[in-house]
Amino acid sequence: MASEISQDFSPFLRIYKDGRIERLIGTATVPASLDDATRVASKDVPLSSHPAFSARLYLPAAAPRPGKLPLLVYFHGGGFCIETASSPTYHNYLNAVASEAGVVVVSVDYRRAPEEPLPAAYDDSWAALQWVASHAAGDGPDEWLNERADLKRVFLAGDSAGANIAHHMGLRIGSDKLDGLAVAGIVLVHAFFWGSEPVGTETADAGRRAWTLKFLEVLCPTISGADDPIINPGADPRLGALGCDKVLVFVAEKDGLRSRGWYYEEVLKKSGWSGRSEVVETKGEDHVFHLMNPSCDNALELMKRLVKFLNE
Repeated sequence: MASEISQDFSPFLRIYKDGRIERLIGTATVPASLDDATRVASKDVPLSSHPAFSARLYLPAAAPRPGKLPLLVYFHGGGFCIETASSPTYHNYLNAVASEAGVVVVSVDYRRAPEEPLPAAYDDSWAALQWVASHAAGDGPDEWLNERADLKRVFLAGDSAGANIAHHMGLRIGSDKLDGLAVAGIVLVHAFFWGSEPVGTETADAGRRAWTLKFLEVLCPTISGADDPIINPGADPRLGALGCDKVLVFVAEKDGLRSRGWYYEEVLKKSGWSGRSEVVETKGEDHVFHLMNPSCDNALELMKRLVKFLNE
């Protein structure tokens, strides 16, 4: 029957035998606007029609410094399959980041799996960076970037699956370059990385690890296994060519992905990469707690560390 479930990946989504996809969370959206609390303006900009994807841009009202502002390119989380750039969670969070850090933000609304499996999200994210780079001479298609964004101070950031994307964009910057765009740093928040063997305090439960691999195979049918460089940076010979000078990794004590963040810094240091890295662990918190409870003390401290990194 069409209503029968083929694959159940709760709490994210269910896939039915007739091919229908039911997203269980992360479906709410809010329009771009002028935010009353932060006075940050936002707008949606189409980046491509074939394939169709867009970005939401954020501009702080008051310039915190003379001249152009750093540019943050943000990739939302959600396991590559839920949430969007217009999610109220990400909209509210990036209003706050733009205001607190005094940065222009480009939030990429990449295509999602399983309808558009990986590498679609990577392809869209790279195309978004190319679009950003087209403003280097001040004559690109968007006036906010032309007038206010400093493309010599670009940061890449994301949470969970978005942190995975930020990492892969950093790798591609390192190999392919983009004329007129210089990535100063990358921020990985509770990054979605994995591997065939547990690291640190990561679960060794065979059932849980099999579930994760099955989920990855739905997200990316061409994946070669849990040690594919798509999901395991430690298995990627290109890691030492990461295209930035500094990386900030956030982990949370109760997050099942915690040890992967620490492991990322470990393998990055061993890769021959010449930049500097730091891991910040938040005690007593779980995965993306700062998005779920943005006013708690630990979320405010995370924001403080992020703002400092973007303005160093």
